[in-house]
Amino acid sequence: MNKLSRRRFFEKSLFLLPLPAIFSFTNKPISLEDTSIPPLSGESDKERIVTLLKDKAPMIWTFTGDSITHGAKHTHGYRSYPEVFGERIRWELGRVRDVIINTGISGNTTETILQDFDWRIKQFKPNVVSLMIGTNDCFNEKVSIEAYEENLILLVEKFRGLGAIPILHTPNLIIKELDTSRASLDKYVAVIRKVALEENIILVDNYGHWLETAEKTDGINVNKEWLNDPLHPDGEGHSEIARLMFKELSIFDPEAPTCGGSYYEGEH
Repeated sequence: MNKLSRRRFFEKSLFLLPLPAIFSFTNKPISLEDTSIPPLSGESDKERIVTLLKDKAPMIWTFTGDSITHGAKHTHGYRSYPEVFGERIRWELGRVRDVIINTGISGNTTETILQDFDWRIKQFKPNVVSLMIGTNDCFNEKVSIEAYEENLILLVEKFRGLGAIPILHTPNLIIKELDTSRASLDKYVAVIRKVALEENIILVDNYGHWLETAEKTDGINVNKEWLNDPLHPDGEGHSEIARLMFKELSIFDPEAPTCGGSYYEGEH
């Protein structure tokens, strides 16, 4: 058998080097740098998410906001909407290596999120950032309408500066008669819609959906079935927020348990 010269052996080795980059395997470790999203020319953010969900590369989804996103207290032990979202993504859609992070904190406003941005968002290098905020900003207009709009725009710019796709939520409907300090919430909702439209951001309009449902005379009693108090969704309310998000991202399936489909297993 002829022996290869050192030079010939070196040339053959160089030829083989690119192969690992060509052939990838789902169980191969992927660094955080590998999860960054390259800009896709001509595609909307919604189209980008649909495309990314078809890919096998894992994604980092970060949810942030106030007590509603936090899921504090009022769920009675049921899942908050980020947790329902995680079940849909990581189990039902089989994306088990995706990471869902919830940094919502009760009592927060756009200002507190901006002040804590590096810890709450930046350190996780997210691919997608979901933001629901405004129920505390509007508390006696603690954050003025003008400042609120500026803060929202700045947050979106910072999300995109990380290479992340932003998603904005309007807060859920509240019972204003029982909390007059938040009577101006609808004005803040209008700002979210405006910013989403002008900045081409995915919008999950919970406020509009809940209001439309509440106005139906023969439908669900939103205040009793989706709220635990005048402000906070109960477990079913959180599921409804998650379902509307699934619809906006084109991942809703009425047969899936997280989307409201029936599920029972076993004989007992």
